[in-house]
Amino acid sequence: MAKLALADLDLAGKRVLVRVDFNVPMDEQQNIMDDRRIRSSLPTIRTILDKGGTPILVSHLGRPKGKPNPKYGLRPVADRLTAYIETPIKFANDCIGDEPRMIVENLKSGEVLLLENLRFHPGEEANDPQFARALAGYADLYVNDAFGSAHRAHASTVGVTAFLERCAAGLLMERELRYLGQALDSAERPFVAVMGGAKIKGKIEVIQRLFEKVDTLLIGGGMTYTFFRSLGYEVGGSLVDEEMVEVAAGLLRDAKSRGFSLLLPQDTVIARAIDAASESKTVLVTDIPEGWIGVDIGRKTIDDYAERIHAARTVFWNGPMGVFELEPFRAGTEAMARALGRATDLGCTSVVGGGDSAAAINQLGLADRVTHVSTGGGASLEFLEGKELPGVAALTDR
Repeated sequence: MAKLALADLDLAGKRVLVRVDFNVPMDEQQNIMDDRRIRSSLPTIRTILDKGGTPILVSHLGRPKGKPNPKYGLRPVADRLTAYIETPIKFANDCIGDEPRMIVENLKSGEVLLLENLRFHPGEEANDPQFARALAGYADLYVNDAFGSAHRAHASTVGVTAFLERCAAGLLMERELRYLGQALDSAERPFVAVMGGAKIKGKIEVIQRLFEKVDTLLIGGGMTYTFFRSLGYEVGGSLVDEEMVEVAAGLLRDAKSRGFSLLLPQDTVIARAIDAASESKTVLVTDIPEGWIGVDIGRKTIDDYAERIHAARTVFWNGPMGVFELEPFRAGTEAMARALGRATDLGCTSVVGGGDSAAAINQLGLADRVTHVSTGGGASLEFLEGKELPGVAALTDR
């Protein structure tokens, strides 16, 4: 770590502003559907408490567009956090102003405060200095444990660091940087990457970077049909990003000129509609009939990809292999998750790169079978592209 870490801070008697990522999925009744991000923050919160510090937690939730919206309130998060931390959790109905300031002034050692949604104010996303100064004014120290927001230059990830002398990475942030950095710079080989998801757009730079880092790149998900179109295959009604067809062709040419092992599916599950009740079947990728839609990788591809994953010493996976939200079309994604679990049992370092792939492996109940599941979809991709993450760059140099 080139930046200060939590272990570098003297926390005793200090108020610590902690940027966490409590952007959890909720239903219409504000019931939390998946609390993994809350649980991922617990080691940092508990460490601050154990070392005599007082955590003041700040986070965003959803996109309330710079104004209060009860739909995006963090009160349910405070209630859920109470179930995991055996200490009083105080909640402020705003993140700046008189109420949170009074609560902060009366905080006792051993208490935890969660402030209301940062994005209820436009100053958060605008990285407004006055908004950042107000947040920083609550604390003696700053800890960023929100890797999922580290690629955003917002007031709570960058702005506050101008007003606090010592700004460190939390335990989750440190773990994210360690495993993703290891995958980029010191991976044990063979190194296999699995890239899926709906579209190529947004992953071009990652794929190009992986050409330089991995031994084999396995492609799946909706993006495969754009590759197939670039090869002249008929893809029926499958998802194709028309603007990216020539880009996909260029990636294939680049891989071939490098002698790089970029593999596309051999067979695909197709359906008449993206509906769990729809008729479906498996065909070779060259035999997709008109009107049918590609929804998953086929059994031959599953077996081939799983075998390559089992033989790997490092695996990075980003993006599902099909429409995993629908049970009939999740076999490919589930097989990749189970292959990662088996490879991990055999000593492989397996990293799941956030976003939909993290949602998939969590939904399948297999997250505990792999080495690390990133909490940051966009952040993990930008890190792998080699971009500097503003929320990391802003931390104090060690």
